[in-house]
Amino acid sequence: MIIVRSFTILLLLSCIAFKLACCFSSGISSLKALPLVGHLEFEHVHPASKDFGNRYQLLALAVLHPKSVSDIASVIRHIWMMGPHSQLTVAARGRGHSLQGQAQTRHGIVIHMESLQPQKLQVHGVGGGPTPFVDVSGGELWINILHETLKYGLAPKSWTDYLHLTVGGTLSNAGISGQAFRHGPQISNVHQLEVVTGKGEILNCSERQNSDLFHGVLGGLGQFGIITRARIALEPAPTMVKWMRMLYLDFAAFARDQERLISSDDDKFDYIEGFVIINRTGLLDSWRLSFTPEDPVEASQFKSDGRNLYCLEVAKYFKLDEDGKDVMNQEVKESLSELSYISSTLFSSEVTYQEFLDRVHVSEMKLRSKGQWEVPHPWLNLLVPRSRVNEFAKGVFGNILTDTSNGPVIVYPVNKSKWDNRSSAVTPEEEEIFYLVAILTSAVPGSTGKDGVDQIVKRNQRILEFSEAAGLGLKQYLPHYTTRHEWRSHFGPKWDDFVRRKSRYDPFAMLAPGQRIFEK
Repeated sequence: MIIVRSFTILLLLSCIAFKLACCFSSGISSLKALPLVGHLEFEHVHPASKDFGNRYQLLALAVLHPKSVSDIASVIRHIWMMGPHSQLTVAARGRGHSLQGQAQTRHGIVIHMESLQPQKLQVHGVGGGPTPFVDVSGGELWINILHETLKYGLAPKSWTDYLHLTVGGTLSNAGISGQAFRHGPQISNVHQLEVVTGKGEILNCSERQNSDLFHGVLGGLGQFGIITRARIALEPAPTMVKWMRMLYLDFAAFARDQERLISSDDDKFDYIEGFVIINRTGLLDSWRLSFTPEDPVEASQFKSDGRNLYCLEVAKYFKLDEDGKDVMNQEVKESLSELSYISSTLFSSEVTYQEFLDRVHVSEMKLRSKGQWEVPHPWLNLLVPRSRVNEFAKGVFGNILTDTSNGPVIVYPVNKSKWDNRSSAVTPEEEEIFYLVAILTSAVPGSTGKDGVDQIVKRNQRILEFSEAAGLGLKQYLPHYTTRHEWRSHFGPKWDDFVRRKSRYDPFAMLAPGQRIFEK
């Protein structure tokens, strides 16, 4: 009886495996037969199996290089028509800047969004008239949008610190930088989207048309549709930027000044960020490569060794004319006089607007030249409520986090009123101000010590456990969870809407499987 039962089970499993293999083979054949303007690549798929995080590698079945939106819709509709028993999933990939395999899919289809070449970027509202905007492809890079809109004296209002990212990628998360305190994240500066849903439908959406999909997709982690086109709000662009840094010894004073600046009604600065420096030597000497000290003698006597320091980084935009510069300098002087930074540590620089916005790319080129760019990046991005940020800083900076030499730790506040709560993006509940804390550590490949990826991941976990035990109420930005319970907790009161939208726009859970929220 045991032998008979064993044989029966093996036969059943063999039949299932054979059936799946037949379906899989049939699926490949039918995909190859699709009439596309672009093409599906089944051989050279390895580049799509890695990302900036350099920790996860999922090998795709094929990579779609679309030349039109209809290519994307055709592939998704084809898989949708195969029904819920097909195991094929679809992941949209921009520059592959995700950290934990979010833009990957095992044995599924990766869509190379940069292949989606649109017509020339269309800038509208030039020379007065309606509020200006630009229509762009979801696979367009923000740096290209900057270059094109500057030709018309315009630029998007809100940015990320790094511009070599796709529009669809940042809008699927939020897109934040030092301008977010005034303009909100990038998802708060979008007028309209074109989206391909998990059923292969091509839908235009905005606040007035298909508004449920519009708000769901913004910050929706790619769960409800693939952004193939976006209409981005623009504003008049400055030509120059006065860029300043200054240090604090006390986190509370540092945070207090940041909050004062983002709450001001008189536009003291146009960009406000900050970062934490722990146990760095020769800090101000390194600043001299790009900045000029206000008082060179006093700056040369300042020692950063062994201290926890907090750097306030601000910028003031201005037009390149003598009167504008004089007015700007006077405004900056008055604004700085209200702050409590260490006077000997004030450094400044004047750069073009484009140079300022693309500043991280300069660092990227330096790291690439040293072979230090394509390394593991076990980053941790958190949104911390204002009322608990001092407690977080006391417990983490200098205690759990004891070194910042392998990557910056960025800290700055934003105003929640600038975020649209109808979007899928999640922020700490009930507080008007919350802080981004981005611990952007690069790991040393092959190291088993404190600079190795395993130790950094353990340190990040300690930070999360400390925050959980203290009841800080923080949220992850660019979140990564592995269980339904964790995702439900993350989305909180937005979870029911999130599940409803998934059922409506991607009922087979085909899209963005790398987020690990829903399983097909």
